[in-house]
Amino acid sequence: QKTAYEIRPRDWSSDVCSSDLIPLVQAAAPARRNHATISPMAHEKIDTVVKQISQIILGKERQIRLAVACLLARGHLLIEDIPGVGKTTLAHTLAAVLGLQFQRIQFTSDLLPADILGVSIFERESGRFCFHPGPIFSQVILADEVNRATPKTQSALLEAMEEHQVTAEGETRPLPEPFFVIATQNPSNQIGTFPLPESQLDRFLMRIELGYPDSDRKSTRLNSSHVALSR
Repeated sequence: QKTAYEIRPRDWSSDVCSSDLIPLVQAAAPARRNHATISPMAHEKIDTVVKQISQIILGKERQIRLAVACLLARGHLLIEDIPGVGKTTLAHTLAAVLGLQFQRIQFTSDLLPADILGVSIFERESGRFCFHPGPIFSQVILADEVNRATPKTQSALLEAMEEHQVTAEGETRPLPEPFFVIATQNPSNQIGTFPLPESQLDRFLMRIELGYPDSDRKSTRLNSSHVALSR
């Protein structure tokens, strides 16, 4: 039986940054194979995106550039660091600046693969099962604290990250483009974590750390907060 399921493509024309950068994303893979170089105009657009994100994530321009480069290369990003350094904020800001659909999945020990991929529910009115897509059907996915989930749940991301598609209940469904996974994980020495298998680590193009901001950035953030409170 066919399921009532449809993904409508994003209207890129309403977003200035995304309409400029999405052609770069679509051409990234052929450009790598042909060893093509990025034009100066593309560099300017990327610099504009980095500057906008840097207004939220202070003092982390190198990590921001790596995240944007990972997206343009059609890879996936793994951020490993302690809680509270801006991992989630970086993912959310990147999606907002580029005008991409964003979904956050909080990985916990009781999370099931169906909570990520979706599930078919019987509808009495139509007399058939209707597939309800899970949060994986978005353009930017934040897999928050991915190593807190069990290996069975972690494996739900393997096909999506490699093939940009999901097979659920015998039917394969494509994921929207561009599809970019940003996964965060806590240090392995913390309680309640499951190490990622090599097969899943291989799906990530980059692995970065954010770290704490320097003293100057901390002062800038505190001063801006003080000004906002005084108003």
